[in-house]
Amino acid sequence: MRIGIPKELKFEESRISLAPAGVDSLVRAGHTVYIQKGAGEKSHFSDEEYSELGAKIVYTTEEVYQRSEMIVKVARLTDEESHLLQENQILFSFLHFAVGEKKILNSLLAKKVTAIGYELIENEHGLPVLHSMSEIAGQLAIQAAEDCLLAKSHLSRGILLGGFSGVAPSAVVIIGAGVLGTTAARAALNRGAQVVVLDRDLNRLRRIDETFPRKVTTVAANPYTIARGVKFADVLIGAVLIKGEKAPHIVTEEMVKTMKRGAVIIDCSIDQGGCIATSRPTSISTPTYVMHDVIHYAVPNMPAFVPRSASYGLTNAALTYIHSIADKGLASALMEDSGLSKGVCTFNGFCSNEVIAETFDVEFKRIHFFSKN
Repeated sequence: MRIGIPKELKFEESRISLAPAGVDSLVRAGHTVYIQKGAGEKSHFSDEEYSELGAKIVYTTEEVYQRSEMIVKVARLTDEESHLLQENQILFSFLHFAVGEKKILNSLLAKKVTAIGYELIENEHGLPVLHSMSEIAGQLAIQAAEDCLLAKSHLSRGILLGGFSGVAPSAVVIIGAGVLGTTAARAALNRGAQVVVLDRDLNRLRRIDETFPRKVTTVAANPYTIARGVKFADVLIGAVLIKGEKAPHIVTEEMVKTMKRGAVIIDCSIDQGGCIATSRPTSISTPTYVMHDVIHYAVPNMPAFVPRSASYGLTNAALTYIHSIADKGLASALMEDSGLSKGVCTFNGFCSNEVIAETFDVEFKRIHFFSKN
């Protein structure tokens, strides 16, 4: 199969979809890999590394799309990229249609693109590709919180996350006990913080207790306990995920108004719309803003801060699925792996994800039959 890796066009996206080891694996299996010149530079992978492994370097984004049967990328599609897609092409990427635009979905449908969202692929352990990025974001959330607590402005609280002898540690309150929340809890504990984790799922809270015995306070999440936790927090981390859907506003604006002056909010759900009412997307170059005397941090693509690590992680998690389609063909790969098929958002001109179809008011059809691609 002909596989294309374009340079990411989304603002401040520095990851590449496949590290050299992934390209090497595909080339050894007999596939042709086209990589746009400079696509790996921001992740510190040179064109020479890729070409030495057998990849073909091309010079324009258009050429990557025109030569390839399958496009493998990272960030959700821009309007420009949606126009570059070819008829009946396969697209592997984070899609995040819950906060996307209908015109991009319509472009995929019109071109009969098979679009597979990394964030929707499942296996017996959960969401394997998304989990790799969540592990990174969980660690970065604590690094960002430490930075925001430093006395860089008149508002910042100027406190240590972990405290020291005779001085209490900061209170880190995490809403959501999934992969990201658990990783953030571990990172905060390692820095010496006082950690509270809230979730509606008691089984998840039990796992937190088992993972960090007597070290983390776990609380069943409801409006009352969330309001108390928000008021208590020096750092509030939003880590709420509803697969494929826009994140609900678990924390209201009125709750934010009760927070300590200079407290920090890290909304890690912002790529799905945010779980805190006062959040809005920020950027790597301008990651924070202030509202109600609270510092808000809401970068949708946090793993792009560490593009080399993130590109390795994405390759490790996604390569099996890319190989499956490239080696077996689209039809066989989807029929053999129901978890992979759950990632398919558009197929053969119709929307194959019910939530997305309802969100954008387009026709929904389940995938019942397959044609060779």
